[in-house]
Amino acid sequence: MLKCEVISIGTELLMGQIVNTDAQYISSRLPECGVGVFYHSVIGDNPGRIKEALKIGFERCDVVITTGGLGPTQDDLTKEIVADFLGLKLVLDDRSSERIRKYFEDRGRVLVESNLRQAYFPEGSIIVENDMGTAPGCIVEKDDKVIVMLPGPPKELIPMFDKVMKYFKEKQLGRLFSKYIRIVGMGESMVEQKIYDIVSSQTNPTIATYAKDGIVTIRVTASNEGGSNPEVLVNDMVNKICEILGDNVYTTENDELEYVVFKLLKERNLKIATAESCSGGVLAQLLTSIPGSSHVFHSGFVTYSEESKIRALGVERSTIETYSAVSSQTAREMADGACRKTGCDVGVSITGYAGPDGESVGLVYIGVSYGGATEVSEFRFSGNRERIRTMSAVTALDMVRRTILNKS
Repeated sequence: MLKCEVISIGTELLMGQIVNTDAQYISSRLPECGVGVFYHSVIGDNPGRIKEALKIGFERCDVVITTGGLGPTQDDLTKEIVADFLGLKLVLDDRSSERIRKYFEDRGRVLVESNLRQAYFPEGSIIVENDMGTAPGCIVEKDDKVIVMLPGPPKELIPMFDKVMKYFKEKQLGRLFSKYIRIVGMGESMVEQKIYDIVSSQTNPTIATYAKDGIVTIRVTASNEGGSNPEVLVNDMVNKICEILGDNVYTTENDELEYVVFKLLKERNLKIATAESCSGGVLAQLLTSIPGSSHVFHSGFVTYSEESKIRALGVERSTIETYSAVSSQTAREMADGACRKTGCDVGVSITGYAGPDGESVGLVYIGVSYGGATEVSEFRFSGNRERIRTMSAVTALDMVRRTILNKS
């Protein structure tokens, strides 16, 4: 496997003005063609520091990929610095020059002469055309090393990266295959404990876990080292892990939980309504973030006050007075009310304390009404206000998933 460093160039990245999604995307794609990302660097628009980063990158890696610094302005210096570092001249690529001119003509815009700087490349470059902007990328091979230069905007970089992948695949460097197991309802430490015996001595495939917002992801990756079939190795390991973790595994396709719930609802032609208090609409937002969610999502109620629970959802005033707004009884009536008011097949409710302080912060009740029955569960979430809201919504989605599957 070739070792790669991704060098992200742009002062705006260091200032926190832009999130560096390019490096994440590149790292997720390269293993498919036998290139492993070992390092990420972020460098401001400073020629000296960029050159130093290139020196370090080439000393420790076979491949360096830069993002950013290919624009028309004076601080877009990536190609100039790389050419100088490699001892190569910058030469005009006529095809790129014509494409840039046509880009401006087609849009009725005036071509500024500085835009033609983007058509110059280190001599011997393989041009990576940009169909979404004016900044082409390029690939340069020198002294058994490879440098790839790509523009920073993701809308331009992502379509161009398929061409970079084709370049590396044609070199037949080797191949990695990965699958992702997504788990809910079980913490990362418990997941690792349960699968420890089968993964502790593994070198091919390798296992990595990470957790975020109530979801644990296991990445299983194998190489074709020694002539082995990486797909077979990965699938065998995935099957073993899924057998151990059971219904806590909600997908092996790396899908988000809300998408899995959406598919369950759509496949069964079910409509869902949400009734939220402490989560403030986070659950509804997750469900409606999916294209086509109108096929399954009917309504979302954010009943933050006690009075709104009574008026909008039909919760009995006596229930709140007797048990409080944060109780299993109120959660049950909220879920039932969501179904009754909308005629939906599934109603899901969340009520609890998200903070800012107090002994009961993190106490949440979640109810799911489906098929003539309503189930309510109590949870204790830790963390700040936003984490409690997010965990409540994720857990509600999981309850909907399990309820539907158990009654199918």
